[in-house]
Amino acid sequence: MIVSHRHRFIFAAVPKTGTHAVRQALREQMGDEDVEQVGLFVDKRFPWSDLAAIRHGHLSLQQVRPHLGEAVFDGYLKFAFVRNPFDRFVSYCAFMLRGGDVFERQPREVMRKFLFDQPPEQHILFQPQASLLLDGDGETLLTDMVGRVEDMQGSYDAISARIGIPSRPLERINGTRRGDYRRYYDPELVDAVAARYAQDLDLFGYTFEGSR
Repeated sequence: MIVSHRHRFIFAAVPKTGTHAVRQALREQMGDEDVEQVGLFVDKRFPWSDLAAIRHGHLSLQQVRPHLGEAVFDGYLKFAFVRNPFDRFVSYCAFMLRGGDVFERQPREVMRKFLFDQPPEQHILFQPQASLLLDGDGETLLTDMVGRVEDMQGSYDAISARIGIPSRPLERINGTRRGDYRRYYDPELVDAVAARYAQDLDLFGYTFEGSR
């Protein structure tokens, strides 16, 4: 997450949505008064001890809200990027088994393990995207803008224009090499991912084939 007082924005870094590329671009516009929390590639902590202790940078908007106060929170542009949950889950599996070829050799076995046998419920990368972006009621989006990984550059251009900073080409960082996500699925896995990430699918308008 990044909180920029200079440019009056809050970037909520949803895992597996190209956050490191966005962070890298945004850092070029940050001032000394701006703060960031991140734990991969760069190690930065928020100035609030309870949030700093979490260590990773995938904090929810609801978590940072009381530390900023309502005037700042309401007055700053809040944005995030989201991704088709079916694609994101495949990316998650590939990321968790990076450094080897197990996922490429046995993708459905790996996917079933995470979905049915040993679901890592508390792992922030496994949790629904909506969980980082909703109000305490669990239904109301706190974001003012939501970019999409499927149109990463176009979304970043629009967000930059809204913030009032120059855009620039985003780089690919921390990606995994794999094929089209749809080839990894069978009907049982489609149903399981649809059930687990039902709120993401409904809230952000995704289907197995893409966007509604």
